[in-house]
Amino acid sequence: MIVTSALPYANGSIHLGHMVEHIQTDIWVRHQRMSGHTVHYICADDTHGTPVMLAANQLGITPEQMIDKARQEHMKDFTGFLIDHDLYYSTHTPETEAYAKSIYVTLRDKGLIDVKSIEQLYDPQKEMFLPDRFIKGECPRCHAKDQYGDNCEVCGASYSPTELINPVSAVSGTTPVKKTSEHYFFKLKECESFLKEWTHSGTIPAEAANKLDEWFKSGLTDWDISRDKPYFGFEIPDAPGKYFYVWLDAPIGYIGTFKKLADTKGLPFEEYWKSDAQTELYHFIGKDILYFHSLFWPAMLHAANLRTPTQLFVHGFLTVNGQKMSKSRGSFITAQSYLKHLNPEFLRYYFAAKMNSSMDDIDLNLDDFMNRVNSDLVGKFINIASRTSGFVTKRFDGKLATSFDAEALPIIERFYKDAAIIKSLYDEREFAKAIREIMALADLANQYVDQQKPWELAKDEARSQQLHMVCTSCLEMFRCLSIYLKPVLPKLIQQVETFLKLSPLSWKHLDKKFAINASEILPYHHLIGRVDIKQIEQLLSDSKNNLSDKKNQENHFAPLAETIGIDDFTKIDLRVAKIIDAVSIPEADKLLKLTLDLGFEQRTVFAGIKSQYQAEQLIGRLTVMVANLSPRKMRFGESQGMVLAAGDGNGIYLLSPDSGAKPGMRIK
Repeated sequence: MIVTSALPYANGSIHLGHMVEHIQTDIWVRHQRMSGHTVHYICADDTHGTPVMLAANQLGITPEQMIDKARQEHMKDFTGFLIDHDLYYSTHTPETEAYAKSIYVTLRDKGLIDVKSIEQLYDPQKEMFLPDRFIKGECPRCHAKDQYGDNCEVCGASYSPTELINPVSAVSGTTPVKKTSEHYFFKLKECESFLKEWTHSGTIPAEAANKLDEWFKSGLTDWDISRDKPYFGFEIPDAPGKYFYVWLDAPIGYIGTFKKLADTKGLPFEEYWKSDAQTELYHFIGKDILYFHSLFWPAMLHAANLRTPTQLFVHGFLTVNGQKMSKSRGSFITAQSYLKHLNPEFLRYYFAAKMNSSMDDIDLNLDDFMNRVNSDLVGKFINIASRTSGFVTKRFDGKLATSFDAEALPIIERFYKDAAIIKSLYDEREFAKAIREIMALADLANQYVDQQKPWELAKDEARSQQLHMVCTSCLEMFRCLSIYLKPVLPKLIQQVETFLKLSPLSWKHLDKKFAINASEILPYHHLIGRVDIKQIEQLLSDSKNNLSDKKNQENHFAPLAETIGIDDFTKIDLRVAKIIDAVSIPEADKLLKLTLDLGFEQRTVFAGIKSQYQAEQLIGRLTVMVANLSPRKMRFGESQGMVLAAGDGNGIYLLSPDSGAKPGMRIK
């Protein structure tokens, strides 16, 4: 099967709202793999559109540079939360472009593309047609204020930007005017009978199908799939100056990403995407993009003779402490901020304990988060091993008993027997119910420990054999719980597998023939700690501080430094330098060793630019250096100056003089 999460937009950071979906997907994928299924989990950055183009222009870089930087950051965030993509790619790729154009040509040749002149909103100050997301106004259906120009986040309606009431340009703040432009439309209405059947065939949740019925009743409208230049995206075949609207090529990014994976792994690509494919395709999405994935996407695939999704799994939004995520309250938490303060598996567990198969919103209550993690993971789960394994190590050289305690046998049998129920709940994405079942088993295990009191048994040498069997029984219960929790806590359970000297655990190991008795364990080491209220307070404080200066944050500008006089400035001798050699320092995460030619002499400078540049890319490039900076002794040698670069804390970019400059020239 192919499994996807919705594509995060390249013009923004990953936040905990994104992590709801990716954690949900990852848990389900890990469960399927533990069941023995072949799963290809793919995702990509959604890269096209005017927002990316304008943001890149503001930063003084190309859109390609910006989306590459965003992809690296997003991959780091997802890796930090243990999201196990087979490939995390981009929609700005040759594969996605080829399939976008191929699908479009197929639709066009079938008579499903219409070309007509339309009125668009135009910003007279910026002299550009405004993309949907750069127009805000009142929804023409439910009259919610401050809605985007393509769809309403309150009622879910899709509409034309010209239908907005009291529109305003989000680029300049001016009132846009209407201008005529030729656009290309996909005849969605002609796919209505197919869509009605597809949406009621079990492919989407019943509550989502009911929502779509409302749209069918109001009538499907043809879909505008083109945008005018300037636009960052793919140009439409035989239509100079016209580009595919981002929502056409974004879902095609699923196909392009899988094509890249298939080429890399030697997979039979056509077998996964042909119209009668025997493979399966699952999309995890938020309810805010239901319209695009349940109407436009399957209609395009069906009309292009490609397979349609097996199912869409639709989830709700994330609230924090019962309210919408807020920058001012510090509850708009980025993935990077969270990872700086807390264990990612704690959030994976908490989200799992809240998740079900419905479209309901879930709430991250931070007090409940702390209490649940400390109670369930530390107080119930890890507690079993920490209270019993030490006796096995000290008294029995780490060797487990050959048989279980008689009183433990019915409890252990229950641990095996409940596998069918818990696996089924994982399958149905009823993770909260699965966690409740698992913690009920953990309660049984802890009750058994409390009843048997191994610390009392250890005081009586005559009861040594019973102590041995009791501790072995407890560790078998712990082993079973580890299997149940593995989709949610992959890193922790990997540590458990090492501690118990087990091969990777899967669902098939919930059987007495794989029982832990008569084997050997390593000494127990601390596995996880408790969540401290100070960690949460610091997280909220940092999140608030990071976003307190909204203007600087959005524009990536740091505050101005203190004013200096001209005499201070003239002390700095800035020179053009040519990089004649660049070497990576293996022991340093950030440093490159640069050899610089100043025309009259050579210098060695260690520069913290490794995250942005490959060493070999820099050779032959001109840059600017502070030539009269005192040499600085470093562990790797002496740095004889400093090269100049611009940065925003996330990326760093060397300054370069215009062509014609020569090494040694002084910067005036």
